Amino acid sequence: MKKRVDSDKGKRIYGHRMSVVEPVFGNLEFNKNLKRFSLRGLKKVNIQWKLFCLIQNIEKLANYGKLPALS
Repeated sequence: MKKRVDSDKGKRIYGHRMSVVEPVFGNLEFNKNLKRFSLRGLKKVNIQWKLFCLIQNIEKLANYGKLPALS
């Protein structure tokens, strides 16, 4: 695994992951306080996860000004 990550391709992929993927998980963990799921059972946890993802995406749209004003 170390050999893969240390290659040029691995460095590019890891760098991309650090700038695109990890901030999303960091935001969910620290800003939304999602350190543990509050529900039990796979079905309920999947629903809770999808709700957090929905919130993340709505905030992303709102920050980029793509969400029309509700009137």
